[in-house]
Amino acid sequence: MSAYIRDPKEIYRRSFAIVREETALDGLPPEMAEVAIRLVHSCGMPEIVADLSWSPNLISAAKKALLAGKSIVTDVRMTEVGIIRNRLSNNNPVHCAIGDLDAATIAQERGTTRSAVAIENLASEWNGGLVVIGSAPTALFRVLELIAEGVARPAAILGLPVGFVGAAESKEALITNNLGVPYLTLRGRRGGSALAAAAVNALSGPLEH
Repeated sequence: MSAYIRDPKEIYRRSFAIVREETALDGLPPEMAEVAIRLVHSCGMPEIVADLSWSPNLISAAKKALLAGKSIVTDVRMTEVGIIRNRLSNNNPVHCAIGDLDAATIAQERGTTRSAVAIENLASEWNGGLVVIGSAPTALFRVLELIAEGVARPAAILGLPVGFVGAAESKEALITNNLGVPYLTLRGRRGGSALAAAAVNALSGPLEH
């Protein structure tokens, strides 16, 4: 037990060194490779890189929005608290409405999820900013529906919901949408708040080496 590494800086350094060594980054554009490294670091699975999908203009669109101080809208608190605020150079507001008192009631009335209602309640906040989905497929589906209905578009969507029902399908809908909104996603069932927050953190500041 006495031999384990305690130094936080050394843990951090070794972690990223291992990620770089074990992850197949060949063929990724340099900026996307940096995002992929942080995603792998957040989940411990180098194999996810093969299932990443993104728009060619995702990096530039997301970084531009963040540098302009635009809002970040997310579906759940776990993603919200995982976003490292001191990496947000312009104090970007981070919004999550999952705790809204009326969300559960409205969701029950509509026969949908609280996450879908909560993300809809924030539609006015994401204009030109980032939508970051780290849990609920229904939230991602609802974002796509609202944009198709004419709600103001975000600068980018980071769609990383997780689960066995709707996660893979919502991501494919994001990939195949014709809405003109840049995106980042991970095909299949894998996803989650840690990955979603890591994507924001990667896009909002330089990766420490």
